[in-house]
Amino acid sequence: MNIYDLALLFTHGIGPKTAAHLIDTFGSAERIFSANEVELHQRASIVNTDIVEAIISKSALRKAEQELNYCEKHHIYAVAATDSIYPALLREIPDRPHVIFVQGSLEALSKPSVAFVGTRNISTYGQVAGRKIIEQLHDLRPEAAIVSGLAFGNDENAHKAALEVGATTVAVIANALPEVQPSSQSPLAKRIIEAQGAIVTEVSSQHKNTGRFFPSRNRIIAGLSSGTVVVESPYEGGSLITAEYALDYERVLMAMPGRIFDKNSFGTNLLIKQNKAAMVCSGSDIAYQLGWETSATEEQTFAPTEQLGETLNVTPDERVLLDAMQVGEVVDYETLFGRTSFTPQRVMALLTGLELCDAVRLLPGRKCERLL
Repeated sequence: MNIYDLALLFTHGIGPKTAAHLIDTFGSAERIFSANEVELHQRASIVNTDIVEAIISKSALRKAEQELNYCEKHHIYAVAATDSIYPALLREIPDRPHVIFVQGSLEALSKPSVAFVGTRNISTYGQVAGRKIIEQLHDLRPEAAIVSGLAFGNDENAHKAALEVGATTVAVIANALPEVQPSSQSPLAKRIIEAQGAIVTEVSSQHKNTGRFFPSRNRIIAGLSSGTVVVESPYEGGSLITAEYALDYERVLMAMPGRIFDKNSFGTNLLIKQNKAAMVCSGSDIAYQLGWETSATEEQTFAPTEQLGETLNVTPDERVLLDAMQVGEVVDYETLFGRTSFTPQRVMALLTGLELCDAVRLLPGRKCERLL
């Protein structure tokens, strides 16, 4: 990348699609800034005279030089779409960012990758199931990277799950490096970089952090990935925006099914119902949808009663009470008194703890339902 690529980023009126059009027309950013008025109007079909004048004046070069110095100072890679190290999948999308800013491993951006997106208000079911599926996928394709957005909830869960199994993970953020927002995610960002992952943004240091880049950040998540998995989502949310981008880019869209009564599953179940997303329940399901050949000889299974419940962080007494119920079973308190040796008061206390970790749901009429 040279300074003209950054200058293109700072030229007023040029967005991602216009930048891509100009690069396709002239071949390089340097040639764009060498073009005259006639070439810009006729060859590139630029009718906006303000854009033409801004290109010819090369007024953005000063900002470009400042940004280049900033990147060098903070050990940030600035990568242009014309560079060989620019992610090939991201280059394919029509609104690709002409320049991305990266900390960490550039090689991480060129690995086969899957995006895991979902709500910030992720449930225990979403956390455990998402982590298990990432673990299974890593067993099948250890070279695959997990892409997400470094937000709380699903994103944090996906990044941590990848780190725990030794998978590469890439976080796409909506603010300028080297900071991350929210700042409390800085330790996680550091772990990602130390594990040979990467933090990516299209936001330069000269853009104000107003939050307006969050929707466009989602297109980069989808663009970097061969497929996108929606783990949990209500009817509306950023993860469904990412899902629409994935569909627009003709990438594989997948969704993890959930209970029909759970708000967090309304969006995912609707995607499956409308045949927009393939239902995935395991890592092998994802590998199959992406056409990834694996060495697995048996299909992976994910039995909730044997796997989800066993991974919950509960006390021994809570485990005894939980094991007295089947997943999905609605039980009245008197039945639980009979199935365990606990007093009614003890059962009530234990149910409260299990409800806090989303393992059970307390219902009217002195009844409860086991969820996990």
